Amino acid sequence: MINISEVLETNKMILEENLDVRTITMGVSLLDCAESTVEATCKKIYDKLIDKAEKLVATGDEIGREFGVPIVNKRVSITPAAIVGASCCRTSKDFVKIAKTLDRAAKKLGINFIGGFSAIVSKGMTKADELLIRSLPEAMASTERVCASVNVGSTKTGIDMDAVRLMGEIIKATAERTKAKDSLGCAKLVVLCNAPDDNPFMAGAFHAVSEGDCVINLAVSAPGVVNHVLKSIRGADFETLCETIKKTAFKITRVGQLVAQEASKRLGVPFGIIDLSLAPTPAIGDSVADILKEIGLEHPGAPGTTAALALLNDQVKKGGVMASSYVGGLSGAFIPVSEDQGMIDAVNAGALTIEKLEAMTCVCSVGLDMIAIPGDTPASSISLISFSAVSYQFSGGQTSTWACISMILIVSSF
Repeated sequence: MINISEVLETNKMILEENLDVRTITMGVSLLDCAESTVEATCKKIYDKLIDKAEKLVATGDEIGREFGVPIVNKRVSITPAAIVGASCCRTSKDFVKIAKTLDRAAKKLGINFIGGFSAIVSKGMTKADELLIRSLPEAMASTERVCASVNVGSTKTGIDMDAVRLMGEIIKATAERTKAKDSLGCAKLVVLCNAPDDNPFMAGAFHAVSEGDCVINLAVSAPGVVNHVLKSIRGADFETLCETIKKTAFKITRVGQLVAQEASKRLGVPFGIIDLSLAPTPAIGDSVADILKEIGLEHPGAPGTTAALALLNDQVKKGGVMASSYVGGLSGAFIPVSEDQGMIDAVNAGALTIEKLEAMTCVCSVGLDMIAIPGDTPASSISLISFSAVSYQFSGGQTSTWACISMILIVSSF
């Protein structure tokens, strides 16, 4: 039973501690949209997306108002476009046409992003995979809401080194093509390792072939809530620290499940998973780095950082699993250097280096994230940074990494 004190506690999380539903993401299978011509394929893609997701934004807004829980983003993920376009795309420009169709549908639906302009190449590239990858610079430059991803490695099949090499060149070219917009194209492009089938977070979201025709996934993020609770037990013993994080994750996940089930019912779409990930925002106090400092670090990057991050992830996952049997996706901690003020402070203090960040990817589930590098960095160096990040995740056996993307994401100063 839920008592009044728990209701008031949840209200406080929302009003004062930045608790929100980060995104409702509708996954849509486009396998039945593949036709022999690009034009026919694009028409079927557009029509199906409009049919399936027409009410997504309105329903999300409605639930947010009724429940008093902010739902920040409404998004769609699709079957990896390399698979859908394999029957009709003969050039990279053909895949650009698909990207533009996705962008047009996203604008019509009013969603924030559409993910799944993707290729899964951890064991090898088909001709369609390679064409899609080579289309990425133009596709990212000519669209606003399309997100792309390339999965280059998995613990089961290994790492596709040809894809790793190629992605260094593609990231460099994408930054060049979008330099007039601060190289924003790289912010919509992610290189993955061990990508989960049910990830609702952009830019790495796609609707895997193992999923049904349509599904609702939800992501909850609340680093501010965890940080606030840890402040209230400052100086407590280790066991109390772990139990507090776990219980807080439990409460946050229950809120997410309530919203997800309601969205599923109103949209008439099966409920997939809840992704409980601590994803920071620029808001004061909404920082994963601040949680690590509250655990006991002077700065992220100091001795003990990897252990503290591992502890945080472990307890968050355990709390989530206790609250719901539908926990999936990434369910980890995002550590973006360009979005988390605590991470920025750590870099400015000289406590955090890219090598330390690579080591942290072994335990954070979501890898290197939002790191600006100079625009004259060679493509070979970008590939090697990507390979290092993927290798850390590969050896660590984690669920996923935003290997080089978000990392190389804002390649600047051309």
